[in-house]
Amino acid sequence: MRHPFSVSVALVLMLGSSASPALAQHDDHGSGAAPRAEKLGKVHFDNSCSPSVGQEFDRAMALLHSFEFAEAIAGYQTVLKSDASCGIAEWGIAMATWGNPFAGLRAATVLQNGLAASERALKVSAKTERERDYIAAVNLLYKDNDKLDHRTRTLAYEKAMEGIYKKYPKDREAAAFYALAVDQTAPPTDKTYANQLKAAAILEQLFKVEPEHPGVTHYLIHSYDVPALAPRGLVYARRYADLAPDAPHALHMPAHTFTRVGSWQESIVTNIRSHDAALKSNGTGEAMHAMDYMMYAYLQTTQDAAAKKVLDEVQQILAKSGTPTGAAAGPPGPAAGFPAAAIPARYALEREQWADAAKLTVLPSNLPYIEAMTNFARALGAARSGNPDAAKADIARLAELRDKEIQAKDEYWTTQVEIQRQSAEAWVLWAQGSKDAALKAMSAAADLEATTDKSAVTPGPLAPARELYAEMLMAANQPAKALVEFETNLKKEPNRFKSVYGAGRAAELSGNAQKAKTYYAQLVKICERGDKPDRTALAHARSLAK
Repeated sequence: MRHPFSVSVALVLMLGSSASPALAQHDDHGSGAAPRAEKLGKVHFDNSCSPSVGQEFDRAMALLHSFEFAEAIAGYQTVLKSDASCGIAEWGIAMATWGNPFAGLRAATVLQNGLAASERALKVSAKTERERDYIAAVNLLYKDNDKLDHRTRTLAYEKAMEGIYKKYPKDREAAAFYALAVDQTAPPTDKTYANQLKAAAILEQLFKVEPEHPGVTHYLIHSYDVPALAPRGLVYARRYADLAPDAPHALHMPAHTFTRVGSWQESIVTNIRSHDAALKSNGTGEAMHAMDYMMYAYLQTTQDAAAKKVLDEVQQILAKSGTPTGAAAGPPGPAAGFPAAAIPARYALEREQWADAAKLTVLPSNLPYIEAMTNFARALGAARSGNPDAAKADIARLAELRDKEIQAKDEYWTTQVEIQRQSAEAWVLWAQGSKDAALKAMSAAADLEATTDKSAVTPGPLAPARELYAEMLMAANQPAKALVEFETNLKKEPNRFKSVYGAGRAAELSGNAQKAKTYYAQLVKICERGDKPDRTALAHARSLAK
């Protein structure tokens, strides 16, 4: 018989002073108020460990399902202090060490630490065959990582989890983890979304019996985190944050769906909650991830003053961390490193401050695709501000960074950096007067972008290639063709300011006054919370939207 552990109902944890405030007791009304129970959802993982560690183990499981990896590891370590024979707790450490399954290649230290944890799990073993199967599966993520590439290992893990899922049909945790493994291995070039739909079918059935399980709701959002499927995820996006509000990532995760459908204010609200909770728990990386999504949404709605505050906070965080712009070593990993590079670039590019973009300072990173974002913004900014020669060094660097991704056998980010390189090169050609060559190159970049999709680490590209192509067509006085490209981009990136305005302006110049008015009215609605005075483009849209 199942006895689900409810972090939200069954337990008020008495955490020490070193515990994260966001995951400890909460005083809702200041000193003297009665503490409220921690809310992480309901999770139970049957195990053969000492009954005395059951609650702490299930709490760690709830944290793992909401991608609160450091806290989950701490929970499993607490379990092991009380029951050193609990091999499945070492499995939990190995799973949490792997981190976000959608984050791409792992750093060497992650692979070393994860391998060590999985080998400890194998050594300690477990009292049941089911637990030993879980341990053997996680070991496949790390085993022979010096010989087998990332995708080979993740596919092996998926196959092992499929075996567990079929072998133990009543094990709901196996179903959840198998669905996540299927999502993790979804090819970004598969526009049938076969993996995502397969995972979602499993999770939809689980949701019927475990509606308060954080992993089920979380993984459904991931399953539907593609443009064609995103509307299906809205019901889960609007549920997850309140299901597990003491997990900062659960507060952020709904923004994935809100971004996909262009529901910008919902994205802003949930990311503010995530940012605040993450900072309380010293989760700077999670806070900055939320800030990147927040910045993106603010810029689409012309809340530029709020966007500037996000930019200022990023600079303050970097200064305090000892990694200010231009420091010898950038922020560690994608969690903080990606937004540290993306946020300044977005602030310049979305507002078409090309000269500012050209002056951005590169934050060195051991992940080439992170460093590439700034080089791309600099090159695009230089080319579009009339200084194509200044872009050449950054374009050359993009080629170098692409080659590093090739050497790392990271196909996804190789493609993303190549899209950036091609886009920047196209605008250099345009600035040099080679108009036909520029249009051909920009079209090719847009077509390459259409074969792939955005990573979960980002709310969207710094500048969609299809949108850049449409803007180049506008500059070439081809508004009818530009309208087609803007509308194509809006199918993938709904409610993007630059594409909605571009579609309106292209329709206007093509003589389609009614369609122009429709797009302009849409833009005015998107920007109803925008700053005053309006951006020039919005002012133009407002004048013709009535």
